[in-house]
Amino acid sequence: MSLKVNVRHLEDHDVHLEGQLAVSELDIDTKDEVIRLNQPLDYALDAQKLEGGLLVQGRLHMMLACECVRCLKPFDLPLELKTWTCHLPLEGEDRVEVVNDCVDLTPYVREDILLEIPQHPLCDPECRGLPRMRVGSAAPAERPSGPEAGGASVWAELNKLKF
Repeated sequence: MSLKVNVRHLEDHDVHLEGQLAVSELDIDTKDEVIRLNQPLDYALDAQKLEGGLLVQGRLHMMLACECVRCLKPFDLPLELKTWTCHLPLEGEDRVEVVNDCVDLTPYVREDILLEIPQHPLCDPECRGLPRMRVGSAAPAERPSGPEAGGASVWAELNKLKF
């Protein structure tokens, strides 16, 4: 079931829409290995007829299942549009399609959700990524200090290789 508003109901009074929309109804394919949409979209919207158009305002909320691009740790990221607003003209050249007195809001919701999905999700803005590993050891390497901090130790380790 897509997210629709009946235009005839708006002639008498404003309409409040509230509920959940399944991910399959949104038809969002992120084509991204680190972001998955597993949970439904929660919405609370108010629709009103305004000057030859339809004004819809409200809140959209969805949880994204993500994987940090730095440390590969899985985490949930809330996607929240607290003040979502959409104006759809009912007259003129750019008017929206009205089918059986209803306007489908799903494409407009989908577009704004896609714009809000992060390109590179991070579990924490200060995430330092995967710990560095020492060559030939199973323990994470400590950050070098002193004269080796400039990266000379890496070349020294490579010079020890015998071919």
